[in-house]
Amino acid sequence: MNLISPTGVEVNIGETLQPDEYSYLSKTNISKTNKMKLTIATLLIASAAAFTPSAFNGARLGNTVACDSALDMKYKVAVVGGGPSGACAAEIFAQEKGIDTVLFERKLDNAKPCGGAIPLCMVGEFDLPETVVDRKVRKMNLISPTGVEVNIGETLQPDEYIGMCRREILDTYIRNRAIEYGAEIINGLVTTIDVPADHKTSDNTYKIHYAEYQEGSSTGVKKTMDVDVIVGADGANSRVAKAMDAGQYNFAIAFQERIKISEEKMQFYEEMAEMYVGDDVSPDFYGWVFPKYDHVGVGTGTVVNRPAIKQYQKAIRDRAGDKIEGGKIIKVEAHPIPEHYRPRRVQGRISLVGDAAGYVTKCSGEGIYFAAKSGRMAAEEIVKLMDGGKRLPTQAEIENTYIKKYDSAYGPTYAVLDALQKVFYVNNGAREAFVELCNSKYVQQVTFDSYLYKRVQGNNPLDDLKLLGDTIGCLIKGYSNAKPDAEFSNPVESQKRI
Repeated sequence: MNLISPTGVEVNIGETLQPDEYSYLSKTNISKTNKMKLTIATLLIASAAAFTPSAFNGARLGNTVACDSALDMKYKVAVVGGGPSGACAAEIFAQEKGIDTVLFERKLDNAKPCGGAIPLCMVGEFDLPETVVDRKVRKMNLISPTGVEVNIGETLQPDEYIGMCRREILDTYIRNRAIEYGAEIINGLVTTIDVPADHKTSDNTYKIHYAEYQEGSSTGVKKTMDVDVIVGADGANSRVAKAMDAGQYNFAIAFQERIKISEEKMQFYEEMAEMYVGDDVSPDFYGWVFPKYDHVGVGTGTVVNRPAIKQYQKAIRDRAGDKIEGGKIIKVEAHPIPEHYRPRRVQGRISLVGDAAGYVTKCSGEGIYFAAKSGRMAAEEIVKLMDGGKRLPTQAEIENTYIKKYDSAYGPTYAVLDALQKVFYVNNGAREAFVELCNSKYVQQVTFDSYLYKRVQGNNPLDDLKLLGDTIGCLIKGYSNAKPDAEFSNPVESQKRI
C-alpha cells in the first residue's frame, strides 16, 4: 500500500507483511470496499492527529481505531421482533463471531395474547428451564356443543405433559439468552425499511427506520441503521413483510382474558386444560381454559366472524360456568393470528419467520413451537451460507435451504391439521363427532404423539382403517343429533387481509 505525501513522497507501508499475510478483498467482499476505504481514511486521520502538539502534552486521544478492527469488517444482521421466533434467530446469529447481530423489540415486557401451550419436545430442544413452565398439563377435557365431556389425556406417560407458559416469561428468557450470546438489543419500533430496487442482485444495504424508546421520550427517538440481512419476526402485522412485499394472508382474531380465581377453584386446573367446541364459542375454532401460574387464560378465536369475537368470549365464560365463577379479570388481550403461509417468505436477503411468515397451524392454533423452530432454522441456514461472515446469501440459496427444509419437515403437519379443521369445525354435527372420536385411545395416542414430538403419527393400517369407519359413523350420528349452527353474515369484513 502506497502512502503519498503532499510533496509526492511515496512510502510503501506493506513491506512488513509476511508472504501469507494480505488484506482479503474477494469478489464476495467487494461490496465492502467503500466501507474499507472510509475506515482506512479514518485510520490515517487518527494517526495524523496523534502527532499534534496536544498529543504530546498528555491530552486524551479520541476517535482512534485499532488497526485490527479496520480489517475486521462485519456484516450486520437485523432481527425485527423479540418473540420466540426472533429471539431464537438472534441467539444463533449472535454466536457467529463474524456477524454483528441487532435485535429490535418494541415492548420488552410484552404479554402477547396466547394460549401459551408448548409441546414437550420444545422444552428439551430449546433448553428451557422449569421456571419458564407455569403448569404441566397431563389431563385435557374436550367438551362438545351438547356438553359431552371426554378426557383426552389418558394415554400420556407419567413423564409426558403439555407445558403452559406466560409469553412475557418465555419470550424474556429466550431474548435474554440471545443478549448473553452477544446480540445488541434495541427497545424500539421499526417503522419503515428502505429496500434497494436491486437488492436481489446486489449487496446494497437495507436502511431500517426506527423509533428507539428512551426515558423522557413518549414517542421514541427517530434513528436509522444500515444492515445487510433482515429476519422479520414481527408478528401477524409484520412491517418487514410489508416492506418486502410478502403478500397478504387471511387471519383470525384471538381474544383472551386472564382471570384470577380462588385457590380452591385453581386446584381443579392444577394439571387440567379445557377445550370447548360449538358455534356458541366459535364458528370455526374452539374456546379454551388454560391454567397459568396463579390464574387461568380463558379465550377463543375466529376467522369467519371476527366482529362477533366478544360475543364468543362471553359464551366461553358462560360454558366454563362455576369453575371460574367469582373470578377477577386481570388482563384482556386480543391479537391477529395468521391462517396460512405468506405468499412470499423470502425476498432478496429478507426472510420471514414465525407469525410473520404465517406459521400457525389450523385446528389447534399452535404457533409458539413453530415460531421458535422457524427462527432457529432460518438463522442456522443463513449463518452457514454466510460462511463465517465472509459473504452474503442470495434469495435462491435461502429458499433452497431454510424454506425447503422447513416445508419438508412441517408441511405434512399443516396439511393434516388443515384437513381436520375443514372436516370437524364446520358445524355442530361435525363437532359432536369430533368429541366422540376422541374417546378412542388410538386417536388420543396419535394426537398427543404428533403434538408432543412434532411428528405426523398413524402408521397402523388396520387401526387407520378402523378409524375411517368410526369417523363416518360418528359424523352420521353427530349430524343427526346436533342443533343447527346460528347464521351470521359479514361479507365486507370477512374479506379483510393483512
